[in-house]
Amino acid sequence: MNTEIVIALISLIGTLGGSLGGIVVSSKMTNYRIGQLEKKQEKYNNLIERTFKLEERMEVADEKIKVINHRLEDLEHEN
Repeated sequence: MNTEIVIALISLIGTLGGSLGGIVVSSKMTNYRIGQLEKKQEKYNNLIERTFKLEERMEVADEKIKVINHRLEDLEHEN
């Protein structure tokens, strides 16, 4: 075989190996980053759920305060 052909084949194999290796490493890094984003999103979703529950509790507490204030006003008017 001609030496130029052998060198060309070796170069081709090296180029393919390097390209495939880069793709694999890039894929692993992308998967890692997606995993980290999913964890952050889960924390954010938990925060939103907790905030919603707190808002509901605040509405109930506000309503109770209104009822108490009306009762106090009624008692003040009776006396």
